Amino acid sequence: MAQDPKFTAREITQIGWYTARMAKRGIAGENVHLGDLQKKVDRIIDGAREREAQQAADAAEAEKAARKARAKNGKTRK
Repeated sequence: MAQDPKFTAREITQIGWYTARMAKRGIAGENVHLGDLQKKVDRIIDGAREREAQQAADAAEAEKAARKARAKNGKTRK
């Protein structure tokens, strides 16, 4: 399984809430369906992975722009 991303406070709270609901349903018996709550938790985790990937791409793009600006400024100062 892939490494879990760093979660925001909201994502942690949502996962905790759904986990508590799953536990409550688990008390009711083994035949209780938990798939809907598991899907919600999976969607939160997938969303966090996408957010982290987007942030990494944005940071890389910003670094590239900064390098380009430094190179341009360095050439004009001569």
